[in-house]
Amino acid sequence: MKLPNSLLLLLISITLTTCSSKKEAPNAPEENLSPVATHGQLSIEDGKIKNASGEPVQLKGMSLFWSQWLPQYYNQESVKNLVTGWDIQLIRAAMAVEHDGYLENPEREKMKVEKVIEAAIDLGIYVIVDWHDHHAEDHLPQAKKFFSEIAREYGDYPNLIYEVYNEPLDVSWSQVLKPYHEEVVAAIREHDPDNIIVLGTPTWSQRVDLAAKDPLEGENLAYTLHFYAGTHRQELREIAETAMNKGLAIFVTEFGTTDANGDGPVYGQETGEWMEFMKRHNLSWANWSVADKDESSAALLPGTTPSEINREENISTSGKLVRSYLSTSN
Repeated sequence: MKLPNSLLLLLISITLTTCSSKKEAPNAPEENLSPVATHGQLSIEDGKIKNASGEPVQLKGMSLFWSQWLPQYYNQESVKNLVTGWDIQLIRAAMAVEHDGYLENPEREKMKVEKVIEAAIDLGIYVIVDWHDHHAEDHLPQAKKFFSEIAREYGDYPNLIYEVYNEPLDVSWSQVLKPYHEEVVAAIREHDPDNIIVLGTPTWSQRVDLAAKDPLEGENLAYTLHFYAGTHRQELREIAETAMNKGLAIFVTEFGTTDANGDGPVYGQETGEWMEFMKRHNLSWANWSVADKDESSAALLPGTTPSEINREENISTSGKLVRSYLSTSN
């Protein structure tokens, strides 16, 4: 029996709506499927990020710059061009907290993040919602409020990854950071029971070994490792291996190809050593950063607009290096 066109359209609409649910397992991988359509709901098991089929997955993408300083890239156009021209699987929205960020302008900064979240959902990629702060233990009520609202609004989508503390300074894991994380995780879990939450670690998110000695209880929790290839080398990789050997799941939510100050030379060989390490251990990563700031770690040259992100002449030395890893490995 041939169905009326109106009924066919209704069935198609229901099917599309159902497939956007986080509870839906992905289809068998096919060419041209989006990352979320391919991998579906992420989880953590045995210290590894796995897709809805239980297979280890390594996601790769880009981080936006501090939201209050370069807001021009917090939109659908930028994210779409990074998907089509850079082959990103994830985007990180680095929402500034201090320095004229969320603390002074909560609605303005939250709106920028929501634009990136909605672009990621539309385009079928994952999105890291980053509380970009160095003193988050001093801003616990604001963090709980923000993440509770984000989880309530978007927690039903499998695209979401929460990064609840970008880079703590040299503070105690057990006495300062773990209690902070426990409260923010609880606020998220009231609305979102299973999307991955990434927890910042001491000393600019490098001392994952300290977190491994006293991890949080809970499901689908990962821990942040940040590195800059010119500054952090084998010693930090050994720290990461120590943590992973104890069962800690690590997520490289931010890395640079330069020195830790974001400037200086682009370290091609050292970046390659880190890339090999992350590939070997299935560590997902986001590169710092989608920016046109006049510094070496910026992926774009000064004056680049969202519409020009894919133009070779607008991409920096660092941007070209990172894009080569994205385009050849995704």
